[in-house]
Amino acid sequence: MKKVSFHTLGCKVNQYETEAMAELFTKSGYIIVNESEVADVYVINTCTVTSLSDRKSRQFMRRSKSKNPDSVLAVVGCYSQVSPEEVASMEEVDIILGTSDRSKIVELCEEFKSKKSRINLVRDIMEVKDFEEMGIEDTGGKTRAFLKIQEGCNQYCSYCIIPYARGPIRSRDIDSIVSEVESLAKNGFKEVVLTGIHVASYGKDLKSDISLIDVLERVNGIEGIERIRLSSIEPNVATDEFLKRYSSLEKACNHFHLSLQSGDDAVLKRMNRKYNTEKYYEGVERIRSYLPDVSFTTDIIVGFPGETDEEYRNSYEFANRVGFSRIHVFQYSPRKGTPAAEYKDQVAGPVKQERSKELIELGKEMSKHFNQNHVGQILKVLFEEKSKDIMGYIEGYTTNYIRVKVPGEISEYEGKIVGVKILSADEESVLGEIV
Repeated sequence: MKKVSFHTLGCKVNQYETEAMAELFTKSGYIIVNESEVADVYVINTCTVTSLSDRKSRQFMRRSKSKNPDSVLAVVGCYSQVSPEEVASMEEVDIILGTSDRSKIVELCEEFKSKKSRINLVRDIMEVKDFEEMGIEDTGGKTRAFLKIQEGCNQYCSYCIIPYARGPIRSRDIDSIVSEVESLAKNGFKEVVLTGIHVASYGKDLKSDISLIDVLERVNGIEGIERIRLSSIEPNVATDEFLKRYSSLEKACNHFHLSLQSGDDAVLKRMNRKYNTEKYYEGVERIRSYLPDVSFTTDIIVGFPGETDEEYRNSYEFANRVGFSRIHVFQYSPRKGTPAAEYKDQVAGPVKQERSKELIELGKEMSKHFNQNHVGQILKVLFEEKSKDIMGYIEGYTTNYIRVKVPGEISEYEGKIVGVKILSADEESVLGEIV
């Protein structure tokens, strides 16, 4: 049997695309092996969000080929799209693809085996206008499935390389989305997470009037699916029209990952974000008026170029005012090729570290507060796996994205949605009992 191994860096979209490529290989007679094993083909799905991501990608290229010098090494994804010449400079690499044409990867590997001539199909991503269909039929028995519905980004935030790596927005055909969700439901999945590079842009490139809420309504009607979650949106999506329709969907989760990046208006302007703190907070309050017990998670960057102590303090206080259930904190890292990398007044490393540490502590306090507010309540939990922290416990998520642990056997509860009484909670661990 031919063997193929994958290593994926970066976001949930990359992970989805790796699973789609893996399915193409298995349909062609390959078996998937661990990345540490000897394989006939190694696929590195790269990330380029930071310079560190680039470096990690190169390390895995060298490491993979060293396991089997006769193997085919295919490098795909954002790093190879943005810096194809850097990837091409590495003699280990046999096939170079960017963020398009990945549906051809199996035939390209077979072509390389016969011709032994490097293949480079990286093309101008700005010229790509169609969504590349790479669906997944078999996702390996998990309980929650990610589903890519959109590609590309037109936002051009000043710190972000992704629009240059992924190109303009392209929306997946709604019937194709529905078809894949129906397959997932037949395979026993209870929850789908609709994801993409900029999900809020779904439909804006289409000639029809179809938008993101239309997709949600169609998916809501699919038998077997019991939960629908969005990977990330921005506050300008949260209009009254959207929320009226969203709140009427019995399967739509009361959780939003609502991207913030900074809680200071001057910093948001330098970032080229398309909202200010007033609009953001209005969106938060509007969502809360439609969805009881909704949770908000977010990303915040500290140490953006020129961020003063006052601007950072504004960001800290604004995050505290919103009351997130979870914050992902990132220290700004200059990314070559983005406007922000050329900005003056880059913030010193120790300052970024101190701000990051303080904001992480705030995030923990907010998580603890949000979780403890649910002690004594009975919540529905979709169980996914054994607990990695407590022997004899299993864990899963509520609709508002609280990770709950209870005593039990995963063989009995995996993929089931069960009522759980919350007994205790802190920022990390929420314990309960099945009722």
